[in-house]
Amino acid sequence: VKGSYVRVGDADLPMTDYEIYNFESFKSHVHDDERPIDRATLSLLRENDINNFILQMKLNRPGFSKLSENQIYELLSITRNNIPTLASVLNFGIYPQGLLPQLAITAIVVPGETIGDITSDGIRFLDNKRIEGTLSEMLDEAIAFCKRNIKVQTIINPNNGKREDKTEYPINAIREAHSPGSLYGRMTIFDLGKARPDLRNPALATMSEFLLKTENRYSGIPTIRREMKEYNLPEPVFENKRNEFVVTLYNNQHTSNNNEDIDLIRFCKSPKSRKEIAEYLDIKTISFVTKEYIQPLVNTGKLKLT
Repeated sequence: VKGSYVRVGDADLPMTDYEIYNFESFKSHVHDDERPIDRATLSLLRENDINNFILQMKLNRPGFSKLSENQIYELLSITRNNIPTLASVLNFGIYPQGLLPQLAITAIVVPGETIGDITSDGIRFLDNKRIEGTLSEMLDEAIAFCKRNIKVQTIINPNNGKREDKTEYPINAIREAHSPGSLYGRMTIFDLGKARPDLRNPALATMSEFLLKTENRYSGIPTIRREMKEYNLPEPVFENKRNEFVVTLYNNQHTSNNNEDIDLIRFCKSPKSRKEIAEYLDIKTISFVTKEYIQPLVNTGKLKLT
């Protein structure tokens, strides 16, 4: 613990407790999702959901039918020594956060590009929600949160002439970006979508194939890239920071197009304040509007400060 270092840029920095634990757990094949949760009991799990999961496993693996219920629970990591595991609590728990309060999703919308940006009225978060429940419930609610906070435009499908709603970001790309923690094992940022990743949580991965309809075939990153390309949006940005893995999806609004410039110049034919311009563009953060919209036009002489 104080004698291990990691290379960050040009510096050797002491490894954090999290990094040391990650390294040791990978080397020793320790899987947190299989550990028993001492306070958990089978009565705190959803029996019907477990039975449906086991039934699906039996259909795909006939050998399971020959095992006893206790053996099945142990082999599927639903229990360990008759105590529910972390994986089963997260997937089948009646209220998982009652036992694991830290394992929730915090979803926020900031009025700008970074946490700390505020509106002219001093509002820090435009939306802020703690999302709880099973993994399946949290995923559904997280996607609903994103849908609620992104723009939706109605377009005419050129193939069938029908009116369709198109979200600002591809929902499938958002759905694939739901893995916490930094990259695990031997995986690097350059291997994403190309090499098979080391599984941090194999029990969760197996359950997710049936409960969340995930593939676990390292197709998530290629899906994000493909969906963004089909939406004519910039390449997604992946950053493996020391204690977190960050995915950034851009919506192209940070670069104004020529039509926007012309509309803004017309709007400013009579002097307008920065606040009026921000309201006209329907953007909450005045500093962002100044940097990305007003200043470029001032620099090229198309607008003049008064």
